Amino acid sequence: MNGCEQYRDLYEAAALGALDPAERAAFDAHLATGCATCARAMEEARWLVTQLAYLAPDARPSPMLKARLVQTVRAEARLPARASTLFWMWAGVAALILLSLYSAWQVQRLRRDLADLQAQSTATGGQRARLERERADAQRTALILADPSSVQVAMPQTAQKDAPPMRAYWNTRLGIVVAGVRIPLPASQRTLELWLVPKAPDGKPVPAGYVRPQDDGTFVLLVANPAAPLAATKALAVTDEPEGGSSQPTTAPRWLGFLDLTRLGQLPQN
Repeated sequence: MNGCEQYRDLYEAAALGALDPAERAAFDAHLATGCATCARAMEEARWLVTQLAYLAPDARPSPMLKARLVQTVRAEARLPARASTLFWMWAGVAALILLSLYSAWQVQRLRRDLADLQAQSTATGGQRARLERERADAQRTALILADPSSVQVAMPQTAQKDAPPMRAYWNTRLGIVVAGVRIPLPASQRTLELWLVPKAPDGKPVPAGYVRPQDDGTFVLLVANPAAPLAATKALAVTDEPEGGSSQPTTAPRWLGFLDLTRLGQLPQN
């Protein structure tokens, strides 16, 4: 269970599709590493979710719950269309769990989700646009990870054989996702940058994007529009670069994965 404790409370919510974009992306990245423990737990959670319809007793909602829902509907009528859709997706899931299990924990979860959604609905235009981008990125990431046509590239660390590896998923329609867990944090004001190494002998690595791992070591980098095609790329590499990224690598690759059987050449550096 090493590294899985933080996901224990997410299995059922993930099976219901009730994780927020950031949680979903982090959890998908963790599953993408091939964690057998979490994969088995997700299978059990999905089975449990299929049984929810049979667990709910024949009962009517209490007058208090009815009043709350009426009040929520009236408030919802004043929300923008996108916020309304997102609100009812979450509220519907939370209400199903509440009526099925009658759990105090689920009641608290419902109240927290409603409060979060209300806060989101009153956010400024800039904040709302940011939330939309994050949701779109999370959806694209999930599609790339789940699509069987995505090309998977193992990316072991080059310096330490026992260090956590990364794994890349390249989908020719949707882009690239590079994911890893328990990734060591770079030094302050440093970041991890992805490079597309071309097959052409005289080609230079193409920068594809950069991001720092989260504090818990979760690393997820989405490249929606790679600057080089899959067919022209020999390998993917991740280097430690200054904050803001570099136009060409300044350090040797820390993670390196080849897209073909050749192992020719090293990642060029300035």
